Amino acid sequence: MRAAFMPPDMQFDPVIQDPHMVVQCPAAPDIFWSQHHNGIFRSADNLNSWQEITTAPVSSFGFAVAVHPKNPDVAWFVPAKKDEDRIPVDGKIVVTRTQDGGKTFDQLRGGLPQENAFDLIYRHGLAIDDSGERLAMGSTTGSLWVSENGGEDWTLLSAHLPPIYAVRFVA
Repeated sequence: MRAAFMPPDMQFDPVIQDPHMVVQCPAAPDIFWSQHHNGIFRSADNLNSWQEITTAPVSSFGFAVAVHPKNPDVAWFVPAKKDEDRIPVDGKIVVTRTQDGGKTFDQLRGGLPQENAFDLIYRHGLAIDDSGERLAMGSTTGSLWVSENGGEDWTLLSAHLPPIYAVRFVA
């Protein structure tokens, strides 16, 4: 990984990295995804090395990441504005999804606020179920959304909960 906020001679030091969240694909346990303080990273060799993904739209900063349980090339992220603000970029909530290992990304906005949004999604605030189709997302401002189609469309379940630090699916 690379910590862009460090002096050049220290950026690749493994001790000072700031991964916000690291997830592993259950069907391909050598594949990991990470949302880092300054980017998105993928490891395809059981954490021996990381590839920085520079093609993510909106922002590569954020906290939440989820990986498809059966397809290691599919992952979701919730970008945000760093460092001073920590809010959605341009006040619009978007979920980005790659379906090809980080080469390209879709911007998924259906059903999510597209103006005056201040919802930040924490590290454990995005979850995927065992089918790989249903996602849940909870925000610091108490909003809870669910998607039944891989993030294409989101339904607001509640906008009046306390801050949501984690969401999970249980069998």
